[in-house]
Amino acid sequence: MVRPGMMRGGGRGGMGMGMRVRGAPFMNKKTFLPRHPFDLTLAEMAFPRVHPVQDDSVLTNALLKRSQDLTPTAAEQTAISNLVSKVQGVLDNIVIAPGDFTKCQLEEVRQVGSFKKGTMMAGNNVADIVIILKSLPTKDCAEALGKKVEEDLEKSMKTEVVPKAEALSLSFNEKGFEISNSLAKIRCLIATLPQNMRKLETEKHLDFKIIQSHLAAIRHTRWFEENAHHSTIKVLIRILKDLARRFDGFKPLNPWICDLLAHSAIMNNPSRQALPVNVAFRRVFQLLASGLFVPGSAGITDPCEVGHFRVHTSMTLVQQDECCMTAQTLVRVLSHGGYKHILGFVENTTVANEMSVWDGVVVSPMEPAYEKPSEKKDGEEDDMECVEGETINEEPIE
Repeated sequence: MVRPGMMRGGGRGGMGMGMRVRGAPFMNKKTFLPRHPFDLTLAEMAFPRVHPVQDDSVLTNALLKRSQDLTPTAAEQTAISNLVSKVQGVLDNIVIAPGDFTKCQLEEVRQVGSFKKGTMMAGNNVADIVIILKSLPTKDCAEALGKKVEEDLEKSMKTEVVPKAEALSLSFNEKGFEISNSLAKIRCLIATLPQNMRKLETEKHLDFKIIQSHLAAIRHTRWFEENAHHSTIKVLIRILKDLARRFDGFKPLNPWICDLLAHSAIMNNPSRQALPVNVAFRRVFQLLASGLFVPGSAGITDPCEVGHFRVHTSMTLVQQDECCMTAQTLVRVLSHGGYKHILGFVENTTVANEMSVWDGVVVSPMEPAYEKPSEKKDGEEDDMECVEGETINEEPIE
């Protein structure tokens, strides 16, 4: 339910949250008509500027500096690249010439995630590789394949002088297996051919949703390489990931949502040319604050899924409200010069939920607009298109 007089984001711009029409039975069924929140960039022709554009070079330099701080060091990049090339080489050899390895058959191996996209974060030296099997992914095939990869890696490194820090270790989980040393880690994610998905059995094979997410990661990476390779997008993605890590209200923004949000903020404009990073950064907060990720909003459609799937519906209603509420507070902090607190140059995330003063201007945090209903009356439908409690990708691919 929504508190009387409280509408988050879209409600203030005309998008109703949970509005009902009482009347004849045929009128009780609601027609869902998503609307895009107000976006000054798209409405620029209708709202011509009356003052010249102000010099925003200070914010631009701060964003570039923060992006550089969040970029892995040369040593980190070398360590992860070396390990990826070794693991990729071993897996490619198993695809081409499996020899006496018959536990499972490999179709192909794909690099996915932030390493492949070029949006890795400093201090998180993890790369993801999806292994697509021709055979069905049984629960013990991942263990057998992991041991085979470890064995082949050790053989290939026999002639090398391996420092103690680069000694390999192998571990297993419900998604596949991990090869790591003290400097980097490779997550090998098991999937199968799409036509095999309907043959999966819960007792024998890996979880259907996990395999589905691994195949989706391949689609995400392919789309990113084709559409989001602009350097400004990668700068903004790193900053958004950092915001999601530091501000509780932004934690539901998983890496894929950050990718799409950064791409939309930079490329979705009348000129179809990349916007400057400072303009796009401000636009992100303006869009989130105006209700981009609340019920009733058209949001951002997932370009890699069939149908009109809006990425923010993976968030619960409480998370959607908190994300919008946080953005509504921070967009005011940003407009009064508080970018250092938002970017993390000043480690103070309390500006999102505590009152702050900027040059005599008081910025008070927003209050929640959504309250979880205590009980539902007979015959009453859910107000929102997202079901409370639904989440996806508890541990998202980086």
